[in-house]
Amino acid sequence: MSEATAAQASVDQLLAVLDLDAGQARTTEDIFTGVSHPMPTGRVYGGQVLAQTLIAAERTLPKERAVHSMHGYFLRPGDASQGLTIAVDRIHDGRSFSTRRSQAYQNGVPIFSMIASFQDEDPGVEHAEPMPEGIPDPDSLLPDEQLVEGAHPSAIRLLRDRPADVRHVDPPMFLEAAEDRTPRQSVWMRMRAPLPDDPRLHRAALAYLSDMTIQESILRAHGVFWNLPGLKVASLDHAMWWHRPARVDEWLLYVQESPSARGGRGLAKGRIYSRDGALVASVAQEIMIRVPEPA
Repeated sequence: MSEATAAQASVDQLLAVLDLDAGQARTTEDIFTGVSHPMPTGRVYGGQVLAQTLIAAERTLPKERAVHSMHGYFLRPGDASQGLTIAVDRIHDGRSFSTRRSQAYQNGVPIFSMIASFQDEDPGVEHAEPMPEGIPDPDSLLPDEQLVEGAHPSAIRLLRDRPADVRHVDPPMFLEAAEDRTPRQSVWMRMRAPLPDDPRLHRAALAYLSDMTIQESILRAHGVFWNLPGLKVASLDHAMWWHRPARVDEWLLYVQESPSARGGRGLAKGRIYSRDGALVASVAQEIMIRVPEPA
């Protein structure tokens, strides 16, 4: 299979994951079903359920009312060999804003719960934190899958087969700790093949991307790396704010930092910029992190 064919296949698989089926609809609730993205770990990727619950919520709204914020909690690990059922509650519809609650279920129990707010396009004041200066161009960086020689085959397959092309500006931490132990990093990311023009699809795919690598600002600060034996990391919650439209099949810069870690938890924050410097979205996530004790 050629590189272009493999890239298109990975993006087609993502589109299939985001193409939810409508189950039963009621006056105040809609129920949808979706498939899970195959994962070598056997667990549902968090970005998948973020994107799916957002797609389900937006199915209950007119197209001109776009998501501007979401707050969600990862309640249980999901099984990537199973599909999901997503229930949407229509909490509020106002003149300019709407609120939805979406919950994803497997085997009758919720694995993820989120609440999101949607707004019609509205004029108003505007400012934005500028993109950091001096960031290398993504074309000058190697894709992550070319930086993991010697890793476990499942880890290589995970990076190679995912629909996103991710390129670390800072040395990645797959196989060894970073020399610079600062709680910040930047990565370039985009989908490996073009997506349809539907803005809702691009917003959901941005949520999918937002769960990738954000945890690493916490790990980097403590000399921790993904291949460390005994390391346990799990996302606890995720918040996201969409500021400006963007295409996820074009390069985006994800600037990440961690302001705090304590009590087996770490907080990470991120800003996502388009290649021309527009601030597209802001992200925050808290994780559970358990580092093995030195021998």
